[in-house]
Amino acid sequence: MRLWLNRSAEISLREQLITQVVLGILTRGILPGQRLPSTRELARRFGIHPNTASACYRELERDGWLEFRHGSGVFVANTRPSTPLSPEMAVDQLIGELAARARKIGASDALLRARLRRWLSLAPLARWLVIEPDPELRRIVTVEMESSLALPVAACTPDECGEETQIARSIPVCLPSKAAMVRKLLPTGTVLTVFQVNPVASALEANLERYLPEHSADLIGIASRWTEFQRIGRTMIVAAGLSPENLLVRDATRPGWKRGLESTSGVICDIVTAQQLPKKCFPIVFRLLDVASIAQLRALEAELASPANS
Repeated sequence: MRLWLNRSAEISLREQLITQVVLGILTRGILPGQRLPSTRELARRFGIHPNTASACYRELERDGWLEFRHGSGVFVANTRPSTPLSPEMAVDQLIGELAARARKIGASDALLRARLRRWLSLAPLARWLVIEPDPELRRIVTVEMESSLALPVAACTPDECGEETQIARSIPVCLPSKAAMVRKLLPTGTVLTVFQVNPVASALEANLERYLPEHSADLIGIASRWTEFQRIGRTMIVAAGLSPENLLVRDATRPGWKRGLESTSGVICDIVTAQQLPKKCFPIVFRLLDVASIAQLRALEAELASPANS
């Protein structure tokens, strides 16, 4: 069993041992049924406290990677745990398999590190990253972008946007109102794309002017998980001349929110809620991102895909 420890690393020795044993099993450097060194032998070989070695083995046994056989020692379990790997461990497995195959063809670890660094420096940006604190607004923006753009779209909160795992190979984007805050949180040198939005009030007013007064006696619905959409929608519809008695406002985060919407002439909603409306409802979908912003993001995708950037 080949293991190595970095005593100056921030990661504890116990965590380093656990991770390396798991990676050894995943990459078949350590085989099912293989006997491992005893805790005493492991401690002596790597100069660690026996309690550290014992704690490492106990955790691996609890998680289903190892098994203790009375009177025989510690062995790799014949079957892997059913619990899915964390994203970090799944990536570690891929890197471990790559390293094992590289060594098999005679490549040194130094060459492998150098080529990995070069590949990462040349790797194209792979996704959009929506940075927004409001979870419902974040979801709406993400779905609108997914429906219009080629690259996949991920999302995170501002508190998470500075993490390497979030920002790596991502194109960060945010709403204008959050731009100043997000720029302070992003790693130095990161380019932030700020998209423009359709002003909710004026866009709804324009739609209502076309709809009313011909349908001023109709029952109209408003439905969204985003509370600000509900508030502005209600204010604008009443201001346009529709009686509050003819208005049905539904918070799509609450149980039973669909009740009564099939009786309306139309339901003003966002793109996410539109997908969840009862089949008999007529959705009047308000899109948050304006046409110019979508065109800007598409142009950026095309630029990244051009041969000059390959």
